[in-house]
Amino acid sequence: MRTLVIETSTTACSVALIEDGAIIARAHEVVGRGHAERLIPMIAELPNGGRADRIIVDCGPGSFTGVRVGIAAARGLALGWNAEIAGFSSLPLIAAAGFADRLTDDIAVIMEGGHGEVFMQAFSADLSPRSDMVSLKPDAALAALAGRRAVGNGIRWLAALDDGLDLTEALPDAASAILLPATLTALAPSPIYGRAPDAKPSVPK
Repeated sequence: MRTLVIETSTTACSVALIEDGAIIARAHEVVGRGHAERLIPMIAELPNGGRADRIIVDCGPGSFTGVRVGIAAARGLALGWNAEIAGFSSLPLIAAAGFADRLTDDIAVIMEGGHGEVFMQAFSADLSPRSDMVSLKPDAALAALAGRRAVGNGIRWLAALDDGLDLTEALPDAASAILLPATLTALAPSPIYGRAPDAKPSVPK
């Protein structure tokens, strides 16, 4: 079975084709806010136009717009290709790449959130969670870090508080999905927002 991986949860945009346990094609670009313009052309440039039997897409947490662009594209392609579709989270994806780069007992993934907060979750080397996903102010995230190594695109917030931490800046890459166990690539293809919405429905008086 050939799997197309779509990742759009941060300033990066990446795609990969995985078949028989190997990456047969990949592309990764830092696009800022240009996911809507670049994603479909990147898929089209893959072998056979990226056509696959299964599509897995990053559901977040991360950029509200980026996540929705990726999921919309995945749903549309799955419908057109009559392909299976499922989701995964950006947090274990980054953890998996971090462990592959340098094995440690555990890792805390620190991702840019909104309103000066970061998304945070700790993982063991087998990618089982050691904590729940939370959205925290940097000082609270530093306290929760508890000396762990941290990876992600939100580490600058912690570096500003303590320059002695073990920090690795990283953006998610679709190709890293090959490192995820099947249980982590079987989520519903729906956004994971990671924090409560800013706007709330008005309550009738």
